[in-house]
Amino acid sequence: MAQLKTNAMRMIETAGIGYTVHSYAASGPVDGVTAAEKIGLPAGRVFKTLVTQGKSGAYFVFVIPAPCELDLKLAARAVSEKSVEMIPVREITRVTGYVRGGCSPVGMKKPYRTVIDQSARALPSMAVSAGKIGFQVELSPDALAGLTGAAFAAVVQDRQ
Repeated sequence: MAQLKTNAMRMIETAGIGYTVHSYAASGPVDGVTAAEKIGLPAGRVFKTLVTQGKSGAYFVFVIPAPCELDLKLAARAVSEKSVEMIPVREITRVTGYVRGGCSPVGMKKPYRTVIDQSARALPSMAVSAGKIGFQVELSPDALAGLTGAAFAAVVQDRQ
């Protein structure tokens, strides 16, 4: 049986970037920490993709470690907005082309300004959704940033 290839995987391959596919059984969306457990990676190396909308109406994508929460003030500052808010779940597919739980920073319907939490810079690789529930792609943080045009910034809540 041929291995499933998502649009995100095709885009990564087209860019000539090496990556590893991880898959797990899922009947619906799972949180990033659970996905990390299922694929055998530390939760801090699995990143979730969050979509926000700024006060200006523009959409922004934030890629943060699975166990963390997005700091909306830091996120707004990172994209030079007065404020940002998470988009409603019902809007995810319309805005990104992906379903909740399978939202990848690679291959969205439109190229949105993307920020990866700076903690990724210290990692040899990171995993993000491959664009389908149950599939993750692992690649270098710099390769992901280059492919998505992302910047790195501190955007998660303090982990005291």
